Amino acid sequence: MQLGDQRASENVEDRRGIGIGGGLGIGGIVVAVIAYFLGFDPGTVINVAEQVGSQRETREAPKGAPSDPAGQFVAKVLGSTEDVWTRIFRQSNGQYRPPTLVLYDRQVRSACGVAQSAMGPFYCPNDQKLYVDLSFFRELQDRFHAPGDFAQAYVIAHEVGHHVQQLTGTMQRMESARGREANEVSVRLELQADCYAGVWGHYAGMMKQLDPGDVDEALNAAVAIGDDRLQKQMQGRVVPEAFTHGSSEQRKRWLKRGLDSGSPQDCQTFSSNSV
Repeated sequence: MQLGDQRASENVEDRRGIGIGGGLGIGGIVVAVIAYFLGFDPGTVINVAEQVGSQRETREAPKGAPSDPAGQFVAKVLGSTEDVWTRIFRQSNGQYRPPTLVLYDRQVRSACGVAQSAMGPFYCPNDQKLYVDLSFFRELQDRFHAPGDFAQAYVIAHEVGHHVQQLTGTMQRMESARGREANEVSVRLELQADCYAGVWGHYAGMMKQLDPGDVDEALNAAVAIGDDRLQKQMQGRVVPEAFTHGSSEQRKRWLKRGLDSGSPQDCQTFSSNSV
């Protein structure tokens, strides 16, 4: 990616190296499926404790663009998403309120509970923050064989896509449609977030921020983290009824739709008879 001229977002809260206060507690809650990026079994990868309540981090985390290269990259990608979605919302006479991106190590306390980095990047609608442990990017390359800076940017843009869903009321409307259709609702939410990530990528290309091969990196990442691919790796078989994020083919297709059109109106996964 070419982010040299891109402003770095100040909406970054750097909690790396900061522990969490109050311990992990003894209770557990299930974080909503929209609050994690990978379709892992929450019982094996999330150590979610008591609801946050009034507990805080052991010390205040600084907010602003980090100075290290990895933090700068994340802040500039976030800044790019802010520029794009501000423009898109303005076109429909709306106002985009950017989320905060929290960088952390190993475990973090959010308004959705306490989570470990093994769950991958996630968005918490309760505090409208994105949570990212940068070690996931190494896992994306080494474990999922999806290298590249635009693959990493796609991960961030996907979580920003969930924030767009929160701002537009999609999450709230879909919450009442869960119940027996919880998995289907989850898949449609995730695929729409993929499409929204593609919409951002479309504009990033127009802003000359993409290098040759960047789009292929993102599409490869979408394929690598499809539910069918992950289930095959983890349990040796595919169970479509248990999908929460969509198959590799679905994730690639909806990401590409956003990349090609650049229009959020083309990301209506909930009105599609077949996602």
